[in-house]
Amino acid sequence: MKIKILFVCLGNICRSPMAEAVFKEELRKNGLEEKVDCDSAGTAGYHIGSSPDKRTLQVLAEHGISTPHLARKLEKADANRFDYVMVMDESNYSDTVSLIGIQHSSKVFLFREFDQADSIDLEVPDPYHGTMKDFNFVYELCLKSSQGLIRYLRVNHSM
Repeated sequence: MKIKILFVCLGNICRSPMAEAVFKEELRKNGLEEKVDCDSAGTAGYHIGSSPDKRTLQVLAEHGISTPHLARKLEKADANRFDYVMVMDESNYSDTVSLIGIQHSSKVFLFREFDQADSIDLEVPDPYHGTMKDFNFVYELCLKSSQGLIRYLRVNHSM
């Protein structure tokens, strides 16, 4: 049975689709794409049906990654569809737990918990109002967190 992981940010056009695409690429590089399914969603419905932000797509393309993802809103039913929910910041953490229910809170993690950096800041900052430098920084955080999440899955799911 495949492990199912959902990445969550606010609007589902910057951070979470980038995290999903980077994580899928890391799964592919590690030969694990058949063992894990993933998706992304937003806690707000601002951009439902939209492609990721053009800057997200540009940064991904610079790393040889593409994504066909279209933005969607987090649903209560996602709590039963996914084994892990990776959120990008504390606000999304609270909104996610409120929506899917406190009984599912053990599935919800700050994505950067898997980063293994010495930083006490566990948030992936929202680059939406920023520059390309901000989007590139988010890519680096997503890459490190994806690599750490794969290590975690290998240990905890004998992959």
